[in-house]
Amino acid sequence: MTTHKRTHSGEKPFSCHICQKSFSEKGTLSRHILINSGERSYSCDICQKPFSLKYNLDTHKRIHAGHRLYSCDVCQKTFSQKGILETHKLLHTGERSFSCHICQQSFTLKGTLIRHTRTHTGVKPFSCDICLTSFSQKCNLNTHKFLHTEDSPLTCVICKKTFIRKSNMDRSSHENPC
Repeated sequence: MTTHKRTHSGEKPFSCHICQKSFSEKGTLSRHILINSGERSYSCDICQKPFSLKYNLDTHKRIHAGHRLYSCDVCQKTFSQKGILETHKLLHTGERSFSCHICQQSFTLKGTLIRHTRTHTGVKPFSCDICLTSFSQKCNLNTHKFLHTEDSPLTCVICKKTFIRKSNMDRSSHENPC
């Protein structure tokens, strides 16, 4: 009953010692700490993607199995996760609940606002552990890491030239685009 009352009172007595984010339930705090610790005890046996929580691994496996249980009632596009469907539905409503306090640009997702805010602040929280170059977005760091390996994630099916970014492959000077 006490936990339920917190949903009405807004009380959040459990705080993360790392980021000070507060939670109404101890279990939610424990999941938060596990996810943000970087520990990934579970991995997909198909693609090797690592996960902190078994639930997230199980949900991820639906992608490989082709299980798309959730359908958009507007466009009939299907999704393997309910949360992704809910996010998708925002595209149809045009709802933009998150606004930049600096330039007033608005966004559908909180994460997009956070990434956008970094363009104003210059914060680059993602660093390469090899050369220490920093990036404002994790995806840019992941792409950068290929510079330190012999691996390239993309190969042109016509000329076999390899690329780190799809946009570079698309812009490449081929007679016929890859």
